[in-house]
Amino acid sequence: MADDFETKLQQLNEIVTNLESGQVPLEKALAEFKTGMQLSKQLESTLNNAEQAVTQIMDDNDHMHPFNNEEDDK
Repeated sequence: MADDFETKLQQLNEIVTNLESGQVPLEKALAEFKTGMQLSKQLESTLNNAEQAVTQIMDDNDHMHPFNNEEDDK
């Protein structure tokens, strides 16, 4: 999954660089923009899923519970 995320992030960076150059024909720029938006949504979803996983903890019975940081309670 990390490789997939890194690959998509690299593709998005390349698209942004190409679009920022201003040297891309309009039709190609529109297609790259659309692809970039799709990649952005996929990356955001992956990050949201990772955040949810990190903020939960599994008990001895394999049940997920919200992670409670004791410092937050102070």
